[in-house]
Amino acid sequence: MFGKNLWLFSSLTLIILITFSLGCPGKEGKKKMKTKVNPKEIKLPSPKTKGKLSLEEVILKRRSKRSFLDKRLSGEQISQLLWSAQGITNPGLGFRSAPSAGATYPLELYLVSADGVFHYIPEGHKLIELSSLDLRPSLAKACLGQSWVREASVNIVIAAIYSRTTDGYGQRGIMYVHMEAGHVAQNILLQAVALELGGVPIGAFIEEEVEKLLSLPEEEKAIYIIPVGYPRE
Repeated sequence: MFGKNLWLFSSLTLIILITFSLGCPGKEGKKKMKTKVNPKEIKLPSPKTKGKLSLEEVILKRRSKRSFLDKRLSGEQISQLLWSAQGITNPGLGFRSAPSAGATYPLELYLVSADGVFHYIPEGHKLIELSSLDLRPSLAKACLGQSWVREASVNIVIAAIYSRTTDGYGQRGIMYVHMEAGHVAQNILLQAVALELGGVPIGAFIEEEVEKLLSLPEEEKAIYIIPVGYPRE
């Protein structure tokens, strides 16, 4: 009887140890961004409304760039890119730089750089620091190993809250959200050229992994990623 009880006790102990080890991943497990309790606000420099190149010139020069120098962007450059994407261009009415169906503005922008992860807030033209971790390598893995996501100075992640638009337009609002994301992406890519930078639109990524990595709210869905930096060529 004692031997049987000892065998049963040993078996239960082994099961508990295995369960505990599976529930507690080691250092090699996937990391999830820890959001800050009191996030820091960063006021961005005022954007410029006149550049060196004409619209026609930047359209002519725009090409997808997939190789970047290891060089950080300035605050002015980041400010200009984000303003071009979703900046407020009519303070009185709140209209932004990209058209939106019914001015519902379903998109949220996140900046992933060597300095951390930041949420862009159009009102006040500012960033909210969500993390100080460099998540570009992890983001590249979520983008099926595309190295330019890791190498780019910044990655602008476009997330969507579909209900902001579908509440008024029904299922057709989904298409409107995707159209708006295209407008924003083109603004970013053209602004990059005007700043003598380069970018590339990324559509191949695992949405759930990106959302988990950036700790996005449940209603926000990652739909577009645009790496931007100094092109090598």
